[in-house]
Amino acid sequence: MRIGELAERSGTPRRLLRYYEEQGLIAPRRLPNGYRDYDERFVDRIMQIRGLLDAGLPTRIIKQILPCLDKPRVIHFSDATPEMLATLERELDRMSRRVECLSRNRDAIAEYLDAVRATAPPEPALPEPAPPGPGAPPPADR
Repeated sequence: MRIGELAERSGTPRRLLRYYEEQGLIAPRRLPNGYRDYDERFVDRIMQIRGLLDAGLPTRIIKQILPCLDKPRVIHFSDATPEMLATLERELDRMSRRVECLSRNRDAIAEYLDAVRATAPPEPALPEPAPPGPGAPPPADR
């Protein structure tokens, strides 16, 4: 697929897809005319990248861990440095704190909605339709 279709299917602007390529996060095939050609797997890969970016991971870390996300049980870090491992530990801790905060906020909103629904007056019943006048067709079955 071409970049426009990938942009539409992943909800990601073309410019951002080009940035991901510059950062080495994706590597589309090039057609003889120079156009980028993305296969189906790139839709999921872009969603993974966006999720990791939303979680606060920098692209340099994402680039290093993307191979592990294809096959989580296979370790690809033969060159993992202590600094990289420490960075991943910090990111994992930060993400865990964010998940806890989001969970608390979700629970608070759900509790608020339950309380509002419990105290809200019942919805008024819809009025019955007026009987048809002379010469009107019979009501349709519901």
